[in-house]
Amino acid sequence: MVVDLLASRAGVSRGLEHSEAWVAEAQLGGSAVTLVKPLTFMNRSGVAVERLLASSGDGVQDLVVVVDDVALPLGTLRLRESGSHGGHNGLRSLAEVTGREDFARLRVGIGAGSAPLDLAGFVLAEFAGDEVLVVQESVGRAADAVECLLREGPAAAMSRFNGSGKT
Repeated sequence: MVVDLLASRAGVSRGLEHSEAWVAEAQLGGSAVTLVKPLTFMNRSGVAVERLLASSGDGVQDLVVVVDDVALPLGTLRLRESGSHGGHNGLRSLAEVTGREDFARLRVGIGAGSAPLDLAGFVLAEFAGDEVLVVQESVGRAADAVECLLREGPAAAMSRFNGSGKT
């Protein structure tokens, strides 16, 4: 949803399929970027990203990875410059195929509270009616955070956007 919003903000209406991913070129935060949504299962998303990096000549350090995270409360954002996968299968896949973890990652909380028994079912399910506005707001804040990261750097983006957004 965050990548879709970033594409919309950049005026990108179409992308193409390349290396098991949806890919589109855009201008965001004053930078030329490639928007990517892997079309693989999450636990294989690193394969698609690795192929795109190989074909573009970019490095892992050029990535800004956006993932949902059941370990964070709904609507909470956590941006980091690097770090471990923290149990997230998509980040684990990317770290395994590249052998590196020095890429920016933005976790968007979808807050399951306690881990549901059917994690895949939970992650793929529609949000409840009372969650929709929180999700829309957090997706907007996440897109703002990515643009701030590109424009002003990680320190400014982390300072401004980490947390729930509630004051």
